[in-house]
Amino acid sequence: MIVILKKNADKGQLGNLISWLESKNIQVHESIGESETILGLVGDTTTIDINLLNALDIVEDVKRIQDPYKKANRKFHPEDTVVNVGGVSIGGGSLTIIAGPCSVESEEQICAVAESVKASGASMLRGGAFKPRTSPYSFQGLRADGLRLLEIAKEHTGLPIVTELMDISQLPLFEKVDMIQVGARNMQNFELLKALGKTDKPILLKRGLSSTYEELLMAAEYIMSGGNENVVLCERGIRTFETYTRNTLDISAVPVLKKLSHLPVIVDPSHAGGKYELVPPLSSAAVAAGADGLIIEVHNDPEHALCDGPQSLKPESFNKLVKKLSLIHNAMREEF
Repeated sequence: MIVILKKNADKGQLGNLISWLESKNIQVHESIGESETILGLVGDTTTIDINLLNALDIVEDVKRIQDPYKKANRKFHPEDTVVNVGGVSIGGGSLTIIAGPCSVESEEQICAVAESVKASGASMLRGGAFKPRTSPYSFQGLRADGLRLLEIAKEHTGLPIVTELMDISQLPLFEKVDMIQVGARNMQNFELLKALGKTDKPILLKRGLSSTYEELLMAAEYIMSGGNENVVLCERGIRTFETYTRNTLDISAVPVLKKLSHLPVIVDPSHAGGKYELVPPLSSAAVAAGADGLIIEVHNDPEHALCDGPQSLKPESFNKLVKKLSLIHNAMREEF
């Protein structure tokens, strides 16, 4: 249920209303926008009399929400959410570029890539320390040592770092990580999501291989219901019958998710296409569709990468792409 307040609502009456709702075990989420203030009510609202609320002097309108996700719902929060990650904003009309290798391999490698992507315009550094791999014989990441190397790269460049958490037990190691990534395979690891809801770290939540929009938003709801509302949604391609590409990029996810939710939406063209030559056109399509950012794999020597070399751009190609994306983003912001 949402309660839309009248402009310049009396603060005393508002405080009394919130206290009364909370006495009925209703969580009240207040969203103050430019044109209106909305109270999002979470809990068993069947006990709340809509007619009683509508009769209050400070109430403009009351609506019941049928969607199972509440906090992630744009109806609760009409204004776009902007998530701050170590001084970098995601959402609010900006285009945030996150770049780096699939996995951290050495100090020389991660620092070199970090310096190159920053010079090209990336504002955040990605890199896997813990790697979920289909085969148990594949490179699994440097783990804690990989996190330490990411921290070194951050010290060299000042770029905030985002890296994937695979298990609750690893959480203490992520103290210096600026943004925690939940991978596609963990999107419905509900115990992990609940634990992340109790942290104050921004979360990058990737869509599962075969997950619907509602399932993705419900996963975000798990995190937000725990108190952490700094969630960024990521479309990274879904599994279809097509085998030419690694996954199928669902470009419609960008406008749909931005309609349904106030959370920022970014796109991962590297995992979607699985081939480096597909990354530029998929990135361009994502920006044209209104994505708030991109997370792109860049490697200084992709032919010898320990993980996902075929889908990684070389630094010079990434530099060209960023310039092109800036033009597309600026063009899309113009009013026609």
